[in-house]
Amino acid sequence: MAKRGGFPGGMPGNMNNLMKQAQKMQKQMEENQKALEEKEFTAAAGGGAVEVTVSGKREVTKVKLAEEVVDPDDIEMLEDLIMAATNEALRQAEDAAASVMSKLTGGLGGLGGFGL
Repeated sequence: MAKRGGFPGGMPGNMNNLMKQAQKMQKQMEENQKALEEKEFTAAAGGGAVEVTVSGKREVTKVKLAEEVVDPDDIEMLEDLIMAATNEALRQAEDAAASVMSKLTGGLGGLGGFGL
């Protein structure tokens, strides 16, 4: 008897279900990505002397400096505080993206979360 094409044991139906699930997951990912891009993440450094806000698109949207941190004789400290606050805000955005991806994939991992 000749083999027929496709998957043995009725797999085409299961394949259709998998495709529907993949499409549903893709739609959810797109919706969550859009929602994430609209969020803002704020972090502070130097006891609140420097605050940096980034968007879910990982763009700096706001930098707030306390007057006392602006010392012309110590620009390096201000640079370090801005860098620290920016990096922490970006970490918050990455953590939120990873959390959304984990919920969608059920913790499967390996499906690529960095695009979020």
